[in-house]
Amino acid sequence: MSHRTSNDGQDGDNVTRLKIADAAQSIRHVFVRDLVLDGEIGVYAHEKDGFQQPMRFNIDLTVREVAHSDTLENVVCYEQIVNKVKNLLTEGHVNLVETLAERIASRCLEDARVECARVRVEKLAAIPEVASVGVEIERRRAHP
Repeated sequence: MSHRTSNDGQDGDNVTRLKIADAAQSIRHVFVRDLVLDGEIGVYAHEKDGFQQPMRFNIDLTVREVAHSDTLENVVCYEQIVNKVKNLLTEGHVNLVETLAERIASRCLEDARVECARVRVEKLAAIPEVASVGVEIERRRAHP
């Protein structure tokens, strides 16, 4: 396995900016990797009227830790994050991957412990010559 050196949102400066797994600041990193689901997305006529296409989702959350005990209530549950994405896809057609990414980030930030959400949404079959196309966003909790 080779180490990636590109600054593609998974390592390098971007991880530092997210403050992932920082003991000094009681920060935990919760993530979902390579979730692949079909959904109705796209602006072109051939992408509408119930057409489903595969998408890949990667989600990184910066989570403020609370006093840890071995109970699910004390953590941001990755299964719940996956279910949020699944539920969004059942709500109907979305034109843009940007819109879907914003909705996922917004749902993740509903949990008060989540300080920052980085969401990558990729369409896997949109252009035959490429493995994927998409968008990655990062959204932070607004602090008063």
